[in-house]
Amino acid sequence: MPVTPLCRALPVLLLPALLAGCASTAHEAASRDAEAPYFARQLPGLPGGWDPMMSPVDNPILEARSLGNPPPALVRQALLAQHERWMGTPYRLGGTTQGGIDCSALVQNVFEETFRLRLPRTTGEQVREGSPIARTELAPGDLVFFRPPGPYDHVGIYLGEGRFLHASTSRGVMISELDDGYWRRHYWQARRTLEPTTLAQRLLTSGEG
Repeated sequence: MPVTPLCRALPVLLLPALLAGCASTAHEAASRDAEAPYFARQLPGLPGGWDPMMSPVDNPILEARSLGNPPPALVRQALLAQHERWMGTPYRLGGTTQGGIDCSALVQNVFEETFRLRLPRTTGEQVREGSPIARTELAPGDLVFFRPPGPYDHVGIYLGEGRFLHASTSRGVMISELDDGYWRRHYWQARRTLEPTTLAQRLLTSGEG
């Protein structure tokens, strides 16, 4: 039976499509393999297999929000959940979203989402909130301030065990060590905005618990 032009052309037409499908599959697999080690890593104090979008019953963000005086362990878990939500967000001066955010906007977003506590927008205003505390008295949820070289001060949220959550100008949203040489050298002060009476009043006013 003679081979028609269409039959001769069919393998030629199918070959690019098959190659494209293989390339797409290989690219997606490589992409997943590259991402897996980063996103699969466990954070200190975060239960294995925890999903930040899990049901409200098991979500520490919602649980912390519902209590007038959440215990430090729950505050820490809720803040680690916020790190899971924001990690990888690049730093952008003046930014307020997951497309790019600066240090004080991250603090403002995390406090409002987690505790329904509205903090001022800038580091200069946030450093006047709450009451000053000694570095030796730091507890999860306290704000830690730094004065690195340059025109801008820096702020982060203490997580406990010597770690704090912040939007780094070089690496975006991340967790750093207070005793790291750079941060220890430029540490300025700490403030406690999660005073039990203040937090209870805020939550009562907003109707959350």
